[in-house]
Amino acid sequence: MAASGIELRGVAYAMAGKAILSDIDLHLTEARIGIVGRNGSGKTSLMRVMAGLVAPSVGTVLVAGQDPARNRKAMLTEVGILFQNPDHQILFPTVGEELAFGLTQMGQTDKEARAQARHLLAEVDRAHWEGAATHTLSQGQRQYLCLLSILAMQPATLLLDEPFAALDLPSQARLRRRLAGLAQQIITISHDPAAVVGADRVIWLDGGRVVQDGPPDHVLGVFTDEMARIGGLDADADLSG
Repeated sequence: MAASGIELRGVAYAMAGKAILSDIDLHLTEARIGIVGRNGSGKTSLMRVMAGLVAPSVGTVLVAGQDPARNRKAMLTEVGILFQNPDHQILFPTVGEELAFGLTQMGQTDKEARAQARHLLAEVDRAHWEGAATHTLSQGQRQYLCLLSILAMQPATLLLDEPFAALDLPSQARLRRRLAGLAQQIITISHDPAAVVGADRVIWLDGGRVVQDGPPDHVLGVFTDEMARIGGLDADADLSG
């Protein structure tokens, strides 16, 4: 990614009249960034805004100096998104087709894309996956396929939305090992502090606003203490009106 990284200036986002994000000012240049918060804190919406999947209601978003919502094609080589549920991401019936799709979006012919897909699978000792039906893969394998599909397009930044939440421990270990070896900037969004261990910077989001932003030890310490405090309360006992 260019030195400008991802910039959010005075960003707010509302949906159906409800404020989801407010007053977000961030400049994201570190190699490994964690964004933590409770469910419903606005983390996934922030990721979607950064990727250009939705435009902010107010403010400016720049990815490598470009507005991601206005130039989605340029974002193919800038930002790749790994969603929590691979079934929300996989579009095609076979592994080879799924891998080739992004490459055709970047201008390769079908023949070129399929050849590149075979090469990518061979590089990770999964050549036998090419003709496999995507629905026959395990949860961890489908998640890995989604990651391979993203990496095939060689984006500068990866946005990971709760990447470990649905995986068993061996699958988590394999995914962590693969991510650790990548040169890309990686921004991991999670409610679980363990998911962002090793980050260079951690941002705590709550109620759609940045509560803390800084060194991981400090931010995660404060976040964990607050989550423990909230967990000690019976705050969910009352039914909402």
